[in-house]
Amino acid sequence: MIFRLHPLALACLAVSSSVLAAPQETAPLELQETVVTAKGYQAATQDIPQAIEVLQARPTETAGPAGSLFRGKPGLAVHSDGAWGQNPVLRGMKKESTVLMVDGVRVNSAQPQGSLASFLDLGLLERAEVVKGPSSVLYGSGAMGGVVNLITPEARFTEQDQTSGRFGLSASSVDEGFNGAALLRDSSSEHALVLGVAGRKLNDYDSPSGTEERTGYSSDSLLLKYKQRLSEDVSVNLNVQRHTDRDVWYPGSARTGTPAQLGTVTMHSPEQRRELYQLGLENRLGEGTLNTEIYRQEVYREIRAYSSNLDRNQVRNDVSFITHGLRTSYLVPVGDHMLTVGGEGWKMTGDPERHIYQPMLGVEQRNDPFKDGEVSSYGLFLQDEFQLGRTAIVAGARLDRVTGDAKQKGAAQTSGLSSSDNNLSWSLGATHPLTDTLNLYANVGQAYRAPDLRERFEDAARGDGYYHIGNPQLDPERSTSFEIGLKGHGSDFDYRLAAFHTRIDDYIAGRVTGMNAPNGLPIKRTENLDEVVIYGLEGGASKAVGAFVVDGSFTWLRGENKQDDEALYQMPAHELTLGIGQPAERGFYWHAQLRAVAEQDRVATRFSNGTEDETSGFVTADASLGWGFGKVGVLQTANLDAKLTNLFDKAYHEHLADGVSGYELQAPGRGITLALSGSF
Repeated sequence: MIFRLHPLALACLAVSSSVLAAPQETAPLELQETVVTAKGYQAATQDIPQAIEVLQARPTETAGPAGSLFRGKPGLAVHSDGAWGQNPVLRGMKKESTVLMVDGVRVNSAQPQGSLASFLDLGLLERAEVVKGPSSVLYGSGAMGGVVNLITPEARFTEQDQTSGRFGLSASSVDEGFNGAALLRDSSSEHALVLGVAGRKLNDYDSPSGTEERTGYSSDSLLLKYKQRLSEDVSVNLNVQRHTDRDVWYPGSARTGTPAQLGTVTMHSPEQRRELYQLGLENRLGEGTLNTEIYRQEVYREIRAYSSNLDRNQVRNDVSFITHGLRTSYLVPVGDHMLTVGGEGWKMTGDPERHIYQPMLGVEQRNDPFKDGEVSSYGLFLQDEFQLGRTAIVAGARLDRVTGDAKQKGAAQTSGLSSSDNNLSWSLGATHPLTDTLNLYANVGQAYRAPDLRERFEDAARGDGYYHIGNPQLDPERSTSFEIGLKGHGSDFDYRLAAFHTRIDDYIAGRVTGMNAPNGLPIKRTENLDEVVIYGLEGGASKAVGAFVVDGSFTWLRGENKQDDEALYQMPAHELTLGIGQPAERGFYWHAQLRAVAEQDRVATRFSNGTEDETSGFVTADASLGWGFGKVGVLQTANLDAKLTNLFDKAYHEHLADGVSGYELQAPGRGITLALSGSF
């Protein structure tokens, strides 16, 4: 099917329709009023000179990975290599060019397969805040496409002693999966506690073509937050998180092995986990507030390459990426200005231990891709907010120094591995009210991304079928972005429209060289491209019409590789969503939506050496319905929900689904998810 979307048509549709962003189907037309990520403190979305999305998982959506929330939202997409491995993509920029955080703490890693966003159970998520566009002033390296902040429930003081909680259970037919989550709160004027647990078990899911092998997995999560008031002006908080996944496979990585006697080789992780230990101090100091936090976060992965012919793992690799960090900021009013002054430092280390099985010898040999790798970043930032007449201005700047080093790269290289860069980021944004309900905004800024451990030091075969050669002397990417848009919000409508343009200099990518490694695999060498450009339009709206709400969103996106004079590799296709529903606080509610994705015929033929394929357009339909019971016994709220996905059992795969040409991982087929949730 060939389905094309013209940007002018999309823009016209944007002023009449948006995705309904409600935590449950019971909520009325809603736009999250405030976010904490965009300015570093709680601020109204309407007054922020950047495009913002606030995403919340409905009870029927908590069984999926966090990345699944981003599909079908304006300017957002998902890059997947399996049911678990679903990475958010912001305006065409993948995981390397966006900063992913959990409760404001960046999640660092250097993994070619899988998704950092999946290291959190949606059953414990309160909301995901997405800030699109350059955000390096507050968040440093990698925040070129924007920032994704996955936020769990906060421990809050209450005037009276209070105990409350929530729970959710769901079961899905397409993968015969089950999941559940429970959260308990206990608070007073002096302390606050949040304790959460979650778990899921998913089997291989069914697509219209049959069962998609190796798409099942299991996981469990633990969340503990505690806040203690030390005095009227000082409080401390503790945040402990642990998430574990087991038996995760990446079907999109399946490739014919080299040598051929290996058969098909597929990457998988028998176990992987994320652990966070964070300690924070909040202190009202003078007229302002000082926030300081220290943390240790570890992302541990067991990485295996399974050979079908050998019926065993041909590669066994265990690695922990450990980050120690400190961040402090002081928010203070100075006359008519609101100043944020801060500093941040973090250091990530990784020392992978890799063993390769030699079939001819019948033994495993140690072959580490690099030894004792580290990347560290230290920066200072300043942000100022003030008014010029009716126009609100936000200006900021940041200076970072990023260094990278390793004891050894590949089999023998021990010199030329150290490098350092100084990076200046800045931004300038303005918001001007056109009416009481409509704001015009614009922003311009520069951001950067330093190369990660893998891009610097790893010489190794990866799940994409190539042997990658790292480059310790890579330059950081630098982006220059401009955005202009509208934000409208009233009692029965909201809409947003944005146009943006980003130029990235020294773009980091693995280029196909046309040569082969000693093991026979084709080589990709990590290098800087001269320049790439990404530009587009996005928008969404929702409008109450009687008892109903109509909604919709669109994304029109283009990427260009100027060096090779062709389309940028793996750019999301244009898409459009249209929906209608009937929300209700209690009783019956429902919502139905169509998602139309255009064909993607702009592919990077030269850069990918012909390995990026065109994809056909498709249209899918989903519907959800439920009943809100209100107060039932000890429960303050109780809801029963059902969601029907891919109603017409459409066979398709997204353009950003990895896999050998013609064998890309198909999307799930028709299914139903039932969920029971409540609060007390």
